[in-house]
Amino acid sequence: MVLGGEQGADGTGRTLAGRDAAMDGALSALYGGSGGRGSSKDRGAGLGASAPSVARWLGDIRTYFPSSVVQVMQRDAIDRLGLSALLLEPEMLEAVEADVHLVGTLLSLNKAMPETTKETARMVVRKVVEDLEKRLASRTKATLTGALDRSARISRPRHRDIDWDRTIRANLKNYLPEYGTVVPDRLIGYGRAAQSVKKEVVLCIDQSGSMAASVVYASVFGAVLASMRSIATRLVVFDTAVVDLTDQLDDPVDVLFGTQLGGGTDINRALAYCQSQITRPADTVVVLISDLYEGGIRDEMLKRVAAMKASGVQFVALLALSDEGAPAYDHEHAAALSALGAPAFACTPDLFPEIMAAAVEKRPLPIPDTL
Repeated sequence: MVLGGEQGADGTGRTLAGRDAAMDGALSALYGGSGGRGSSKDRGAGLGASAPSVARWLGDIRTYFPSSVVQVMQRDAIDRLGLSALLLEPEMLEAVEADVHLVGTLLSLNKAMPETTKETARMVVRKVVEDLEKRLASRTKATLTGALDRSARISRPRHRDIDWDRTIRANLKNYLPEYGTVVPDRLIGYGRAAQSVKKEVVLCIDQSGSMAASVVYASVFGAVLASMRSIATRLVVFDTAVVDLTDQLDDPVDVLFGTQLGGGTDINRALAYCQSQITRPADTVVVLISDLYEGGIRDEMLKRVAAMKASGVQFVALLALSDEGAPAYDHEHAAALSALGAPAFACTPDLFPEIMAAAVEKRPLPIPDTL
C-alpha cells in the first residue's frame, strides 16, 4: 500500500480520503509521520496517555485491519508508547484483541492490577488459553500416547500381550513362501498396566521478563500433560526463588496468575528443587525452558544437569517455547549443555509434542535446522 497525505501528499501526488485516510490516521497515531488527515503536528502527536483516544484507536484498528495485524499494532503501541498502564483499566481490556503477547503483558502487570480489573484480565487470559488448548491439546495427546505405547512395548510378552501387527511387520524377512507364513524370531508385546503412570515430566520454567510467551505456552502444555493419566506432570517456575505450581495444573489460568514475570534468574536453585522431586530417573523427562542467563552458580547448574543425565533422566533444554524463534540467550551456557549431551534450542508450540515424544522414547530429539 502507498499512503498519500495532504501536505505534498507525502511525495505520492495523491491525497487520501474516506477509509484510506482513516487507516492512514490509525497507522500515523502509532508510527508517526508527516502529512495525512491533519497537519504534521497532529500526525506526530501519537496516542498520548488518554484512555478515550486509545479506546477509539483500538476500535479503529479492529475495523480496518485483520486480527493478525491488530495484534502486532497493539504490541507496538505497548512497546513504543508506554501504554501498559492503560491495560489496568477494564474498558481497555475489553477493547483489545487478545493474544499470547497481551497475556504476557497482563501477567507482568499482575501485581499492580487493581481488583476492579483482575476479573476482566482473567477473562482475557482464559480466552487465549482456551484457544491454545483447542489448537494444541488433541495433537499433543495423540503424539504422546503413541510414544508412551511404543516405549512400553516388551520383547518377551505373554501370548495374550503379543502385538501381532508389529510382530509380523518386524519379522517379514522370515517369510517362508513354501508355507505361506512368517516364522517370528522376535515377539513384540504391549506393555501391561496401561493405565498406570509410565513417565514423569517436570517442566521447569524461567519466568524472567523475556520468557513471557514461553510461560504462557508451557502452562497450557503442562495442563494438557497433567490431563493424561499415564504421565505424572510437575510444573515449576522460577526467578531467584522457586515456586511449584503443580497443584494448579487443572487450570492453566491459575498457573499463569501464579507466575511473576520479571526479576532475576537462579537456574541452579530451580534444578536443585526439580532434582529433589525425581523418584524414577529412568522414567523421567526434565524440560528446562530458559534463556540460560544464570544468576546462580554456573558450575553447580552444569553438575546437576550432568548428574540427572547420568542417573537416566532425559533432559531437554529449550531456549524458548514460542512462535518467534530463540530470544537473546547465553551462548556459553548453551554450548556447555550441548557438551553434556543436552543441546539447547528454541522450539515452536507445534514442534513441542514431537520433542516430548522423542524424549519419552529416548531417541534423538528432532532439533530444528535453525539452531
